[in-house]
Amino acid sequence: MKICVVGAGSIGGFVGVKLAAAGEDVTLVARGANLEAIRRRGIRLVMHDGTEVAAPAIRATQHYDEAGPHEVVILGMKAHQVEAVVGELPKLMHPDTVIVPMQNGIPWWYFQRHGGELEGRRVETVDPDGVLAASIDPRRIIGCVVYPACELTAPGVVRHIEGDRFPLGELDGATTERVARLADAFVRAGLKAPVLDNIRAEIWLKLWGNLTFNPVSALTHSTLVDICQYPLTRALAADMMREAEAVANRLGITFRVTLEKRIAGAEKVGKHKTSMLQDVESGRDPEVDALVGAVIELGRITGTPTPHIDAVFALVKLLARTMREEKVFVRAHPFLG
Repeated sequence: MKICVVGAGSIGGFVGVKLAAAGEDVTLVARGANLEAIRRRGIRLVMHDGTEVAAPAIRATQHYDEAGPHEVVILGMKAHQVEAVVGELPKLMHPDTVIVPMQNGIPWWYFQRHGGELEGRRVETVDPDGVLAASIDPRRIIGCVVYPACELTAPGVVRHIEGDRFPLGELDGATTERVARLADAFVRAGLKAPVLDNIRAEIWLKLWGNLTFNPVSALTHSTLVDICQYPLTRALAADMMREAEAVANRLGITFRVTLEKRIAGAEKVGKHKTSMLQDVESGRDPEVDALVGAVIELGRITGTPTPHIDAVFALVKLLARTMREEKVFVRAHPFLG
């Protein structure tokens, strides 16, 4: 398949390398030092077990018209970065091009092709001006949930921490030839890509942990295992997750695992810095709206109170504003002496 990955950071780079190494025709859209490194020596993936996968001759560009039309366009950037590229996406598309958003959290398309009483409702937290809903035809979209944890450790170098699942699903739950072909391509690349008839339920299952552990880690500079093993933060995580589950239930979503099992799964990941903590330590705007703010919005839509989530959201939003206004990043340093 001819596949373009827009955003060759940690997850985009991981997917791009795996697909290219499996023989797919992959182009990366990147920029800055990352682009220059990929042009010079390709992109390299260091797996969790120390083995390496490389795509030394992969195509990379910052110009969408140079990349040209593709069968599949994967959006590998964070949720708050999508709006900046939507005007360029038509340059990557022909009439049958599929768009695969790989953002964490509640996506802008959540109520598109939904079929319920909220059909077509805009999620204002992630699409405040309606630009995404107006610019990307929902009939092109295949939903995807990203489970792997990765880090971009240097320009052109991605470190895989754990995970290999990318569940896929049509927004209306149909089983189509195009989603089956995409899943086959992922499987050939050594990834797990089950085709689901309710991709929104899978979004909530992943989000259940992300909306909790990401902001708490950003505020405390602690890893997943630290949060889960410290009684006070474990209790806070459980309270936030109960509130989120109540919102999901009001939207017709039932979780297939228990709350304790979900926390235990996060604990097993170990000393992993969440993506939001990595952002705070690097001075990047944390991905808080799609992960946390959107859940609060859905809580209000469904009349479900979310007091613990509200409090943590307020703290991370203030941290993000301080970082932007003061032009600082926040990182833990070892004691001196």
